[in-house]
Amino acid sequence: MTSTTLSDFRAHQSKVLDDAQREPVEILSRGSRRRAVVVSPEFFDRAIQALEDQSDIRGAAEARGETGQVSHEDLMAELGL
Repeated sequence: MTSTTLSDFRAHQSKVLDDAQREPVEILSRGSRRRAVVVSPEFFDRAIQALEDQSDIRGAAEARGETGQVSHEDLMAELGL
């Protein structure tokens, strides 16, 4: 991830947006305070999809009453052993 200052972003928006197509660019103010991160639409879409997928996986596990752990007996039964 690259970084740029808020004033540099204002002066060179087109360049920062072009850079963000390759990797996220964090916008800093007052030297080190992170104000924003600019990403490509594709990166944003993938990130949102990954978050939604994780939420769906957790929701499905909760609906099935799963805790993420399987007993030895349940595993053996599941495998038919």
